[in-house]
Amino acid sequence: MSDASEHVVETVAALAALQGFELRPESRAVVAEHLDIAAKMAAYLMNFPLPDEAEPAPVFAP
Repeated sequence: MSDASEHVVETVAALAALQGFELRPESRAVVAEHLDIAAKMAAYLMNFPLPDEAEPAPVFAP
């Protein structure tokens, strides 16, 4: 598992404090790593080219 950047670790620490969560330093690193992975996955999806003719999926309503 690669290390998350220091910026991501600092962001996790700041957001946890803002929400009143207490995270141990080793937990912060794991949360930061998962957040970093999620951000990379989101960037990949956001950069996926869609044709102008693409239609949104229908809404499921049971």
